[in-house]
Amino acid sequence: MTQTSHNPDSTRERIQRTAIELFSDNGYERTSLREIAEQLGLTKAALYYHFKTKEDIAASFFDSYAADVDAICEWGEALPRTLDNRIELLRRYAEVVRSHVPVMKFMQHNQAALTTLDRGSVFRQRLNRLRDLLVEDDAPLLHRLRAWDALTTLYSAWVTFRGRRESDVELRDAALAISESLIEANAKNIDPTSK
Repeated sequence: MTQTSHNPDSTRERIQRTAIELFSDNGYERTSLREIAEQLGLTKAALYYHFKTKEDIAASFFDSYAADVDAICEWGEALPRTLDNRIELLRRYAEVVRSHVPVMKFMQHNQAALTTLDRGSVFRQRLNRLRDLLVEDDAPLLHRLRAWDALTTLYSAWVTFRGRRESDVELRDAALAISESLIEANAKNIDPTSK
């Protein structure tokens, strides 16, 4: 037995990685704990030690994402709302999205499971908290929409965009360029609807 097999975090992470792959390939509803255990070469008892249900596994994906976004928000909330800080917030969020792509794809393709797990609200709450750091509540609608689009562009680059096989770096850079330009337009008070 390797040393990593004795590490609970390592086994837990392997379970999460395998589960998200199976959920993505077979669908959340059609994947059982038995299949996850078999794929990993674990007994069901060993799997139960870490997660009692597949709902617990799925919830752990969202908890990890939420903790990462909360850390960014706490960082942003402690600083003045300058353009530079807002741009840095977008960069940090881009890295969180990139590191949670399998979870984001799971969310996109398993909407029914999100409702059952009541985890869609976790995602929305975090996006709203991030948006609040990018734009003031009383800002014009155009500015509020730009801030929202700056965040959703980062999400869609990895989850919904169907490109020609761009690398992670190319996707990140292009999505960040769009997101940053939206926040910069707010800072410069650019209104493309005025003539």
